[in-house]
Amino acid sequence: MKVIVDNKIPYIKEAIEQIADEVIYAPGKDFTPDIVKDADALIIRTRTRCNRELLEGSRVRFIATATIGFDHIDTAYCRQAGITWTNAPGCNSASVAQYLQSALLLLEQQKGKRLSETTIGIVGVGNVGSKVADVAHGLGMKVLLNDLPREDQEGTSRFSPLKLLAEECDILTFHVPLCKEGRYKTFHLADDAFFRLLKRQPVIINTSRGEVIKTEALLKALETGQISDAIIDVWENEPDINLSLLNKVFIGTPHIAGYSADGKANATRMSLDALCKYFGIQADYHITPPAPANPLLTARSTTDAYLQMYDPRRDSEALKTTPELFEQLRGDYPLRREKEAFSLILSS
Repeated sequence: MKVIVDNKIPYIKEAIEQIADEVIYAPGKDFTPDIVKDADALIIRTRTRCNRELLEGSRVRFIATATIGFDHIDTAYCRQAGITWTNAPGCNSASVAQYLQSALLLLEQQKGKRLSETTIGIVGVGNVGSKVADVAHGLGMKVLLNDLPREDQEGTSRFSPLKLLAEECDILTFHVPLCKEGRYKTFHLADDAFFRLLKRQPVIINTSRGEVIKTEALLKALETGQISDAIIDVWENEPDINLSLLNKVFIGTPHIAGYSADGKANATRMSLDALCKYFGIQADYHITPPAPANPLLTARSTTDAYLQMYDPRRDSEALKTTPELFEQLRGDYPLRREKEAFSLILSS
């Protein structure tokens, strides 16, 4: 079995080389028809477009994307060509929740948001949005949920219309997949019409997909005061992002909210498990991220502790200083562990 692997997928080399007869590593953006033509499987990330142009005439029969999203896979073509694909739902949900928690704490610490007196609207309540809701409840926030697909399946009792969130929320955070058409369309969900609905000059947070928010509309909303601030991790036209928007947001990061080592390890494990299941392979491998440099934290408060574990201002400063290095900042992202990797001593 021959497998082509995105060379930025971590913790995979030792395991995949136990499983496959031949492994080729390549940058995700450099997958070509010539490279994949005699491969049996691909393990990719979002930078590889798996469509007819790449796959037609190849031997590929299985694709695993080590990501939650799968809009980079032409699922209709894969179905037509008999290619099985899998994603890694929920793999980095705790990582994104960590990002949101630190961002919310910074809004309180630096922007004067009293979180216990704040209403947050969560748009998209899947694996990620559900964990973000838990974080918000833990911070004493009032939480409104919007999820049209879940509302259609489960009824309206837990969910609110997007218009109500626009009118009542002090913070709005997006955790939806990118859907370009249909009843559940999310492409430019937040457009000029959406921003005109806002009543409370909220903070906008987007860690889902850049195309969920129309860039020009968001920039205008910041400039006119329709919103008070923004925290943006995902951008339209990555890596060629809008620099005017980057320079106006409170926190702007290079699509790394889900990039904890724990989330990456989960995604790698899920991809390998799916590969082995598809090809009927028995393999014994362990995917374990490295320990943090300082696993024992001394902090004056839980806020201080959480920001020691992860402070998104570091990633924001790096992107704002060198936006031309967007892809490098993602590809060479430093080790970041979630709270389970730490022990905490609270000092007075």
